[in-house]
Amino acid sequence: MPEGHTIHRLAAEHLRVFGGRAVRASSPQGRFAASAALLDGRVLEQTDAHGKHLFLGFGESGWIHVHLGLYGTVAFGDGPAPEPVGAVRLRLEGDGGHADLRGPAACELITAAEKDALHARLGPDPLRPDEDPQPAWQRVSRSRTSIAALLMDQKVLAGVGNVYRAEVLFRLGISPHRAGRDLTRAEWDALWSDLVGLMHLGAAAGRIDTVRPEHTPEAMGRPPRVDDHGGEVYVYRRSGMPCLVCRQPVRTETLAARNLFWCAGCQQR
Repeated sequence: MPEGHTIHRLAAEHLRVFGGRAVRASSPQGRFAASAALLDGRVLEQTDAHGKHLFLGFGESGWIHVHLGLYGTVAFGDGPAPEPVGAVRLRLEGDGGHADLRGPAACELITAAEKDALHARLGPDPLRPDEDPQPAWQRVSRSRTSIAALLMDQKVLAGVGNVYRAEVLFRLGISPHRAGRDLTRAEWDALWSDLVGLMHLGAAAGRIDTVRPEHTPEAMGRPPRVDDHGGEVYVYRRSGMPCLVCRQPVRTETLAARNLFWCAGCQQR
């Protein structure tokens, strides 16, 4: 599932390609046809992202709310757009090109009030300007649930996925099994600060890189990581491989139906 930095990049790209101009909206698949007809010829005025939720604003006509889920994708291309291939839920076309949305978990036209209600259900997003981490800390500091599970709870913290969860805990030496209430405020502040920095880097680069300068392939004289996920990381998808810091094998287990990666040598706090 795409993590928050990807959704913020999609919001920026939609605004770059279509912002301030009337767009042609259609649903070749047919499942969004009625709403697409209402938006066809309307101006895309603004875009927004909160966690893993993308919003495309068409003024009084409402907002397209998209959640990509596990299988959703957005593909941008030049104009004129070719005949759609596959099940395209939503196609937007404009002078700057076109965008095809396939396989999302959610694609719906909502009102501004419904958008506000959705924001209210989500935790703070490290990529949103001036976001306050205090509500997340209040939930974490009272919870017996592991910090690894809490970081993936979008009601606690929005936009963090499996990669950022594993990597930020490693970088701070925090065991993923610690209960949220056992974290100190200083540890929480460091965790939030690190997520803000890492996720902004991810949004700028379009990939997740979490290793510090001394652990890059160039610094360590090791081969670059080869993985369809991309990016240089410490523990994510490195199960059984030696930790880049202490050389112990990276461990993995299943937590809430997702793979959890960590280093028992480095993450003892």
